[in-house]
This record gives sequence, structure tokens and C-alpha cells, in this order.
Amino acid sequence: MHKMTEPFTLQLRPSTKTGRRARAGACLALAAVLGSTGAAADEGGVPFWTSGQFASMAAVPPAPGWSMTTMFYGYSGKVEKSKALQRGETVAAGLKSSSLLMLLQPGYAFEEKFLGGRPYLGVAWGPGTNSTSVDLTLSPPGIGGARSDAITGGSDIYPFASLSWNRDNNNWMAYLTGDIPVGAYNAQRLANLGIGHAAIDAGGGYTYLNTSTGRTWSAVAGLTYNWENPHTSYQNGIDSHLDWSASQFLSANWQVGIVGYVYQQLTGDSGSGDKVGAFKSRVASVGPQLGYVFQFNGQPAYANLRGYYEFGAQNRPEGYAVFATVSIPLGSARK
Repeated sequence: MHKMTEPFTLQLRPSTKTGRRARAGACLALAAVLGSTGAAADEGGVPFWTSGQFASMAAVPPAPGWSMTTMFYGYSGKVEKSKALQRGETVAAGLKSSSLLMLLQPGYAFEEKFLGGRPYLGVAWGPGTNSTSVDLTLSPPGIGGARSDAITGGSDIYPFASLSWNRDNNNWMAYLTGDIPVGAYNAQRLANLGIGHAAIDAGGGYTYLNTSTGRTWSAVAGLTYNWENPHTSYQNGIDSHLDWSASQFLSANWQVGIVGYVYQQLTGDSGSGDKVGAFKSRVASVGPQLGYVFQFNGQPAYANLRGYYEFGAQNRPEGYAVFATVSIPLGSARK
């Protein structure tokens, strides 16, 4: 699944000179949202959750009103030739995959509180492209040579709901998201944009945001349950994930920091169509991030660029991921 961002304002207190510089920079932040694509674990090395979608200030409550987030996501990774993965109906070794995706997420943050927190609802979808190749095809029908495939089309649909709370420098967030499998998918292809099955993901996060110093860090964790893929009779196991971020505002506009994620499959894959065994997969990553606050129609907007270098992969591709996100306000909840 993915997460996106939306702009929001905070009532920041003036403080030191450093605090005043950080105050303007911290008035924009990232809230969570989205669905799935890219490369990771589970069937064919592709899970529902797209690691890295939660980043800086993920748990800070959004400003009331409508917002639009555009997220560009790029991934390139490969699996060692000694590891066989099942992708759709094909079992192959030496898999290489690269994806480009643009997701659009309109969303609305309610002014009325619920259980003391601010509710947010959004939904994401977008076009993309994926190219996949393998060095050796094991089945069906038998051992064959190299093969490649490419596809351009639409993603699955990713609904997202969250509830956020704030108290001084502390922010908390609970979220629920999932996958509606309507994207470009064919079990006979190597390259797909959808995952071919439904999924649900729930979790929560914390953000520390000090508006006097401009320092902030976030951590968001969640669990994914996957329904069986009706096209392949393959069911991914239960997945866990942690996205984290730490950054510093250098001025009213510029923010720098580091990001990372940890992904671990808790239970093995199953189903009558599983031809490769009860695989569990995992991966970790780290990388830099750069944020920029700007004005859009007299309101704060936010852009973020971050990259991830993966390591420690097992039973999934390992490579590089890049996120470029732009989030703008569309209108206030107040009439």
C-alpha cells in the first residue's frame, strides 16, 4: 500500500530565533495515505505495503479541509539467481524488476473531532509502468531461457482513513487502509501493476515535533493481512512493516534528514497454488530526504524528495527506491 501526504497548519509558539525559523518550516508536514505496488516480498516478491510511504511528521494532525497529494514512486531491484520466486503462474530465477508510478490522492480532514482526534479520509489511484525480466524460467511448462515483460496501465485503488492527536510536541496517529484489486493484473504476465488480490493494513505512529528547535522524528508501524489471490490460489502471509524518519529544519523553508524502513513477513505464504514453499521475506533500508515548504494560494504547501538504499533482503528483490511527493491544500473545511 502507499502513503501520501497532505498539508496542514499548526499553532506554533514563538520562541528563540532558531525557533522562529523552524516555526514556519514546521507548519507543513506529512500525513499518511495510500495503497500498494513496487517490489518487495510475498508472491513474486511484491507485497501490498510499499515501504517508505510514511516519512517526516507522519503522525501530525492535518489541517481541516480538502487536499491533493501527488506522489511519484520509482523502484529498481533484483533477486539473486539462486533464488526462485513465483510471479503469477510462473516460477523463475534471477528476477529483475523496475517500476514507475504516479499516484493521485484527494483527501478531506474533518474539522469536527472524533474521540479527541482529527479524522481524515482519502483515496489514491494512478497510472504507472513496470518492466520485469528473469534469467531462467522453471515452470510452466518446464525449464526455459530468459524472459522479459513490460506493462503500462492503472494501479489498484487504495482507500485510507486515519485519526490523529496532538499534545505539545507529541503527536499520535492510527490508520486503516487496504487494496481494492482493480489495477492492471494478469497471472500469466511477469509484469503487473496490481497485486491481484485484496488486502487490509492497520497500524499507528508517533511523531515528535519540536517547533522551537525545528527537530522532528517519526515512526509508523503496521500489519498487513492478505486475502488469497483468486487468479493463482496463492495467499501471502501476514506482513509487518516499520517506516521511520528524522530531520531538521534549517530555515523556514528547507528541511534535511534521513529515512528508512524495515519490512518483515511474519507468517509464510500458503495456498494450493503456492509452488515455491512457505516463504517469508524481509528487507531494510536507509537514505536521505529533503523537504521544502512553499506557498500555494496563500496557504502552506510541501514538497519532499527521499531515496532508499535496501539491504538484508531475503526472498524478495533488493535495490533502490525514490519518492517525490507534492502536497497542496485545496480548500478549508470552514465555510
